[in-house]
Amino acid sequence: MSDPRPTKLEVAEGKKLVITWSDGVVREIAFGELRKACPCANCREQRKAPPQPSGGLQVISMAEAQPLKIQAMNPVGNYAYNIEFSDGHDTGIFTLELLRELGSQM
Repeated sequence: MSDPRPTKLEVAEGKKLVITWSDGVVREIAFGELRKACPCANCREQRKAPPQPSGGLQVISMAEAQPLKIQAMNPVGNYAYNIEFSDGHDTGIFTLELLRELGSQM
């Protein structure tokens, strides 16, 4: 049997991605979890960096201050999706394997 593939992508409660897979498994991933798991080089480096000293206020953009949403989700070949988030981030290529691991099974 070949690897499971997404058969349905939908947004639930305005804050979760629900993926139905060809083997019947349904997984729900919160937008925040998805964004934090971004596999792009910049995000991987940020996750590896030592924590910044606290004490100051972090400056964020207006887009980052709004509730996180998925603006677009486009297939990349037959192995991944590129996801564009409402905070402007759009460089991550989320493999099907990564999407299958994230979130929780429904």
